[in-house]
Amino acid sequence: MMSYQKRGWQRLFIFSLLPLLLGIVGSTSWLWWSWVISPVSSTAKPQRFQIHKGTATQQIGAKLEQAGLIRSKYAWSLLARYKNWQDPKGDFQAGTYELSANQPMNVIAETIRDGKVVQTSFTIPEGWSLRQMARYFQEKGWFSAEDFIKAASKVDRKQFSWLPADIPILEGFLFPDTYQLPAEKITPQGVVEQMLERFEQTALPVYQKEKGKTNFTLKEWVTLASIVEKEAVVAEERRRIAGVFVSRLQKGIKLESDPTVEYAFGITQTPDRPLTFAQVRQPSPYNTYATPGLPPTPIAAPGLPALQAVLNPENTDYLFFVARYDGTHVFSRTIQEHEAAVAQIRRERQKR
Repeated sequence: MMSYQKRGWQRLFIFSLLPLLLGIVGSTSWLWWSWVISPVSSTAKPQRFQIHKGTATQQIGAKLEQAGLIRSKYAWSLLARYKNWQDPKGDFQAGTYELSANQPMNVIAETIRDGKVVQTSFTIPEGWSLRQMARYFQEKGWFSAEDFIKAASKVDRKQFSWLPADIPILEGFLFPDTYQLPAEKITPQGVVEQMLERFEQTALPVYQKEKGKTNFTLKEWVTLASIVEKEAVVAEERRRIAGVFVSRLQKGIKLESDPTVEYAFGITQTPDRPLTFAQVRQPSPYNTYATPGLPPTPIAAPGLPALQAVLNPENTDYLFFVARYDGTHVFSRTIQEHEAAVAQIRRERQKR
């Protein structure tokens, strides 16, 4: 039978080894953890990684491991627990991310937690019509021109209650600007909503502030601004052109704006191929040579300067203007002055 003294020495020996054993286990665990959170590859290229709304933390880890972006889904769960990143709190945000296997796991986790989704940019110039926007998005390869036109034909007054009640399409209300959108929102409807929101944030407050000083409804304001946008090339002439159109409307004179003819019939005139008499006489609600007043809807997307010009037009007695083909115009008070200016410009054009 083992003596009490011998058993005491054994216990002492075991207890003396315990710190060493714990140290070995701790060192091994630390080495494992350092390895498991380290980058999977130092030469990996970035890849798109999408997280759908409602995806659980463990599912995200499993997808990351499957994609080769992290070493272990279990380590991912441990990291989430240690950081107290939990599903009910929505710490990991849905979206499309650009991640790489050369990033440590904690960097990948923080990228998703902070919602640093992939942003895609696009720019819509002032004066573009829906047809031009549709071609632009199709050429970028995002979606078809037809799908964009369909989305722009849905006037959602539940979400955007300020939209005029009598418009069949969103022409003129998709604000021209440069946009940054999450990749998953690059859809016809997503783009339309972003552009309407920008109009609501940028243009609508201008109208609401000044509408007591104008007789134009919201639709009339945007419609006339779209014509001014297409006619005015030089910024200094914008308010004068707006003033000419306002005067003609007040006097019951047809606007006779070339861009409305181009919009009505889908044509584009050039200095060498101006509009013909047959074209300007062709009936259409959008042809302001043939139809009095404003067109039924805007003909393009006016920028803020054109919108402001219509609210603050130049007080002028000019009633006519003709393009010089250098961006500027000759303004006239009478039809005789206007016809003389047109003839002079044609002669100068023929000489050149």
